[in-house]
Parts: sequence; C-alpha cells; structure tokens
Amino acid sequence: MIQKHEIPANSRLYFLQSANIKREIEYSASRELQTLGYAEIVTPYFSYHQETNLSDRKLLKLSDRDNNTLCLRADSTIDVVRIITKRLGRSIEQKKWFYIQPVFSYPSTENYQIGGEILENSDLSISLRDSIEVLKCIDVTPILQISNTNIPQILSQSLDIPLEVFKSSNIQKLLDLKLDWLTKLTYIQYVDEIKEILDIVPSDIKEELLKILKLCEDISYEKLIISPLYYARMDYYDGLFFRYIDKNSIYGMGGSYEYEDINATGFALYVDKLIEEKF
Repeated sequence: MIQKHEIPANSRLYFLQSANIKREIEYSASRELQTLGYAEIVTPYFSYHQETNLSDRKLLKLSDRDNNTLCLRADSTIDVVRIITKRLGRSIEQKKWFYIQPVFSYPSTENYQIGGEILENSDLSISLRDSIEVLKCIDVTPILQISNTNIPQILSQSLDIPLEVFKSSNIQKLLDLKLDWLTKLTYIQYVDEIKEILDIVPSDIKEELLKILKLCEDISYEKLIISPLYYARMDYYDGLFFRYIDKNSIYGMGGSYEYEDINATGFALYVDKLIEEKF
C-alpha cells in the first residue's frame, strides 16, 4: 500500500534549505552563462525523437492523441540542437545556448541539469572553460578528468579487445597483453606523463593523446587528472570528453559531438549533486 506521504523512488523533492540552494545555484549559473554569451532555451518535457537518438537509455514512453510514441525528455543535448536547427532554423545567429531543466528515465528517475551547447564549434576548450566558470560562480571545485573516446575505440580494433573491457574499466585484461606502452598508458594520470610516452605509443594513439595534451594546455584548473582509456557511456560524444568527479560522485560531464553534420560541443552539470555538495 502506498502511503499518502510517499513519492516515487528517485524523484525529487526540494524544501527549505535544499530549495533555497537549488534556486541560488540555478540563478548564479544562469547569470554566469548569460555573461559568457549563452542564450537560454527551455525545451518541451515531451519529445518524439528521444527514442531514435538515445538507444541505451531507459526511456519513459507514452502516446499522443494520434497514437504516436512520445518520450519524457531523457536528455537535453539532442533536443536543444534539433529544435534550434530544425524548428528555429539554421539561419539563427545565436550559437551558444544554455538550459536549466530536468531529465527523466524509467521507472521514475528525475535529475535536474544545467547545460550549455555551442553549435558549429569543434573547440572543446571553450565549453570546458565555460563549465569551469559556472562551477567557480557556485564555489564548487570537483576533480576534472579528461579523456578521449577515440583511444579505447582504436585499441579495441587494433588489439582485438572487446569495447566492453574499456566500458567496465577492466584494467587487468589490458595488463595481460604485456605491452610496455599499453601498461604505461593504462596508469597515466597527469598531463606531464603524456609527454613521457609519446615516442613509444603507436602513431594513431599519439595523435589522440596530443589532442588531450592541447586541451589541457588551453585551460587552467588545479584539480586536473587524465584518463586516456576511460570510455564514456554516451550516445553522442565522439572524441574528447571530460567529467567532474569527487567522492565517488559525478558532478557533470561534457564533450564534442556531431549531430546531422553539425559539429558541436557541450556540457551538463548535475544540480542535485551540486546541492549535496553545498549542504
């Protein structure tokens, strides 16, 4: 029996201090993002297109009046890009957009996000610097981890390693190959360590490591680590990738991606984790 005071598991309730902190975080972030040149967009809770673009998500589905499948928004990035390019038109000059809104997944998970997308942009350092500025304005400094999803994909193909090995962070499988350069690559954590192995890794891996190195040199962040073999479980990020982590929690993530021939970069910060940090 469901009691009158119960709410669904993983849904959100904010009151008193948590409600005040949520409003302060969102207000500070929106002001900062507008200062950085972003315009706000609020997309519909319902979407016709989440199912085709988010293959690995547990979507909440329902039907419209004509029996077409609808989904509750499980991701904001693709909807933002799709609506701006398809509905508002590619001729619109504004390229930097931000949103503050929840996403939903089955059976009843609700998560609020602060996100920014930059259309027609391939320079991830811009999105990364902007996300750092948002975190600064709300006085939160988690660890920044930078990786490159191309590296696990290249290694999977060239060494005949299932991609699942990287998804599950099964380091022992990589160490069992007894390749000196791969072992060193596995244990890299800091920027200077990249430079130490550039001469011994295969040329295609070197090219991707240099992308990580350049991104790190283009930003300033004290709590920075490198994870070249980390594989992001995302539907669209396809190259350089970053996430903010601390105390076994993920505070946000971002990366570069392509959607229907449009290059873009973006990030999302998780409001509920930020609230927990501020308590």
